Amino acid sequence: MYKPIFLIGFMGSGKTTLGKKLANHLSMQFIDLDHLLVERIGMSIPEYFTAYGEQNFRELESKMLKEQHGKRAVVSTGGGSPCFFDNMQWILENGIAIYLYLTPKALYNRLQQSNIASRPALQGLRDEALLKFIEEKLGEREFFYKQAHIQIDQLNSSLDTICQSIETYAENK
Repeated sequence: MYKPIFLIGFMGSGKTTLGKKLANHLSMQFIDLDHLLVERIGMSIPEYFTAYGEQNFRELESKMLKEQHGKRAVVSTGGGSPCFFDNMQWILENGIAIYLYLTPKALYNRLQQSNIASRPALQGLRDEALLKFIEEKLGEREFFYKQAHIQIDQLNSSLDTICQSIETYAENK
């Protein structure tokens, strides 16, 4: 299997955590697109958003996504990556897309425990406002996420189950 595996899903869905485990299990490289971006731009994503705006960020993110073409890697994308430009179509044509699904409440619980300051879209959101934001934004993004080749229920799927889903998909391709 030489196509990259692209993990997509909402922030907090476990793309980085699962991606590292999956890459290790499959003896593939792990690439976190957000970390790659931070290395390239020399500042945090919130700083970049403030300095250059979301449009410039999304353009750079799309360019860097497409640089992963042909790599034998598990790639953790940013939560919004599939939703801009032709990114989702490109992912579907150039790799195996896996949507890591969690309910809005599960995402809320995970994000409450994370460093919200590191996530530009969540600045100033707490409690009910945060849950409402997740529900609305997930509603907008699911159109893209659900195009993935494989959809995984993050709360009820083991690493072995995910690997089996990848194997089954690759065999039938």
